[in-house]
Amino acid sequence: MPLIVDGHADIAYNMLRYRRDYTRSAAETRQIEIGSVTVLENEDSLLGWPDYQRGKVAVIFATLYATPARWNKSENTSQVYKSFDEAHKLYYEQLMTYHHMTETMPDKFRLIASSRDLNLILDNWHSPTESGHPVGMVVLMEGADCIRHPSELEEWYELGIRLIGPAWVGTRYSGGWREPGPLTKDGRALLSAMADYNFTLDLSHMDEPAAIEALDIYRGSIVGTHGNCLSLLPNSNSNRHFSDRIIEGIIERDGMVGIVPFNSYLKAGWSSSKNIRADVPLSLVADHIDHVCQIAGDALHVGIGSDFDGGFGVQSVPPEIDTVADLQNLVSLLQARGYSETDIANIFSGNWLARLQRNLPTS
Repeated sequence: MPLIVDGHADIAYNMLRYRRDYTRSAAETRQIEIGSVTVLENEDSLLGWPDYQRGKVAVIFATLYATPARWNKSENTSQVYKSFDEAHKLYYEQLMTYHHMTETMPDKFRLIASSRDLNLILDNWHSPTESGHPVGMVVLMEGADCIRHPSELEEWYELGIRLIGPAWVGTRYSGGWREPGPLTKDGRALLSAMADYNFTLDLSHMDEPAAIEALDIYRGSIVGTHGNCLSLLPNSNSNRHFSDRIIEGIIERDGMVGIVPFNSYLKAGWSSSKNIRADVPLSLVADHIDHVCQIAGDALHVGIGSDFDGGFGVQSVPPEIDTVADLQNLVSLLQARGYSETDIANIFSGNWLARLQRNLPTS
């Protein structure tokens, strides 16, 4: 089995909002959460350290994410913010959660802030062990309302943030999902300052006009950690997906697109309350991977950004997936399309690893 790098996982958010313990397997978490509000809001978990081990998920992009109050539809107000100061507090708390995890459980989770950190993780995964391997966490900020001023970027960087996505829904910096709009004056200033620290810019959730301008003006590395191909979802009526124009722009910048195995992002109009999982086979994920490869003319610009446990769970993924470990089922689907062993290794991890090696500081 090839190693996997997962470009998007909302670990700290789930730990703090729903008290999920990711040292447990997804099966254990599901058993504990039977009949709970957590399942009503977020469905059954797909993630857990034992599942990462079974699926050879060596590295994840662990996110900082909180919900703007205007979009919180639950009585649970944990990880919900009404102001930039509140966003800053919540994102800092999540970042400290990752630091605590890696300080108290280095056998299970370790932060990756440099290429040296990354190499140590990979060396561990390439060494035989009976006790399991630590999962490396590259920290990704999703939505930048917590950055009250660009001058705060230095502190965020020193604390280990390596990627920033300016939008979730719209923010002060950028139009976003469900709240379209361009890059703002503050957004341009943020991008200029981000480049000084070599942050990787994540275009996920940015509205297309904002993303197009960002592709033109951002001096650093650019990726789309978790988004699917709009041209394969012509009736989606959503600005959440990447148009071919955006995919082409990411490829031209030698970036990456992480494909999301979420049924609503694979079949327009699908919902867990109205449809069944069998309607969305895993082959549709392979379709989106292949689409990016066809645009690029190679298999060097696409990977996985699962977004698992990010507002959906096992009820809303293809039936071939029970946990994150089952992403390995994509291997045979890609082989059937003519992808070589090298291509598949790149799609599963090599492409993300190449960008990390290029963009992370050495130490």
